[in-house]
Amino acid sequence: MNHPLRLRAFRLLFVGRTLSALGDAVVPAALALAVLRVTGSTSALALVLGCALVPKLLFLPLGGVVADRFDARRVALTTDLVRGAAQLFVGLELLGADPTLTHIAAASAVTGVASAFAMPTASPLVAGTVDGPARQQANALMGVASSATRLGGPALAGLLIWTAGPGWAFILDGASFAASAALLTMIRVRRTPIERRSLRADLAEGWTEVRSRDWYWTSLLAHAAWNGGAAVLVTLGPAVAVDQLGGEGVWVLMLEAGAVGLLLGSLLAGRARLRRPILVANVGLATYAIPLVLLAVAAPAPAIIVSYGLALAALGFLNPVWETVVQTEMPPHALARVTSYDWLLSLAAMPVGYALAPLGASLWSAETPLVAAAVIVALACLGTAAVPGVRRIGNPPSKAAASPTTTAVPQPDPERSPDQDPVAAGRDI
Repeated sequence: MNHPLRLRAFRLLFVGRTLSALGDAVVPAALALAVLRVTGSTSALALVLGCALVPKLLFLPLGGVVADRFDARRVALTTDLVRGAAQLFVGLELLGADPTLTHIAAASAVTGVASAFAMPTASPLVAGTVDGPARQQANALMGVASSATRLGGPALAGLLIWTAGPGWAFILDGASFAASAALLTMIRVRRTPIERRSLRADLAEGWTEVRSRDWYWTSLLAHAAWNGGAAVLVTLGPAVAVDQLGGEGVWVLMLEAGAVGLLLGSLLAGRARLRRPILVANVGLATYAIPLVLLAVAAPAPAIIVSYGLALAALGFLNPVWETVVQTEMPPHALARVTSYDWLLSLAAMPVGYALAPLGASLWSAETPLVAAAVIVALACLGTAAVPGVRRIGNPPSKAAASPTTTAVPQPDPERSPDQDPVAAGRDI
């Protein structure tokens, strides 16, 4: 089996995604500080974040249709240019004398729309550049790169913010998108042309592929529950750490342990060859209930930090395994649409967690929503073991979905990752 990085197309894709992921890892801290400097208001920061999230949720299904219809490479290239221009605009706005919140919020909305079209292209790009057994290793490499940028991104963000100002973090992110777009112009990506039909028919076909596979839609429900639980943890965890566990340093160590865990899990996924990959990965996700419960009872900080690192290692393992199985089992012509529904369900659960966590804490205590989230995560993830399709996938190795002859996009012979929350980014799930 050839190593994926020996394939020129994947190598260029990998470099581009890694550069843009590093740029994205710098932005969250820069955005928070920039908005607070401009307005002094946490409500303003919530507005800017909402301007990015809401359009993303609204346009994700359409993004999947467009990626399947018009070639994932071209869609990714276009959205890289749009997002790069938006980030450069914000950077220049912040470097100016009088930055305006309205301009920053509008640019965030543009970025959110572009992300909705970009995110469904990630899986087709890997599937279109790497074949067969090498795909899991390729997906694991993508996961390793994403995890590594999360380790280095905050440090780079701090260096830029305190030496040159937050505007330069956005300039860097814009430049990383430009580099990714340039690399995409130099690759070929196999694609399966689809019959042109109405938008409604295309959306319906993608949904049919999702609901016709019990292993897929039940796993999506479990992954959505995981993301909802992660939103509860990231909302209440900092306050618990500061008030009961010893201060901000405990929370920072938790996030660093999570980043290390993601990296180690991704590395393990590149080597693992499991008979029941989805079953093992979903059951592993249930370990996220452990740090939720330990936070609820204010357990000793070292126990919480270690448990969080192990839980995120399970996520790091799941992401490449999941992507590989989906790329194998789903019809190539519907892969982007299926992926868009995946993202939609995963992201939609997070605002619910953000909203309910502080409400539950105010009505009762932080312990109640944390324990409730732990129970939901454990039941949803462990419950997938009762689904026949989850137990069957990979045992024996299931045949790839019917795969029509693919055609290469006519490009010169001479190939970025979904943005994510620092705790639950991507797929993370």
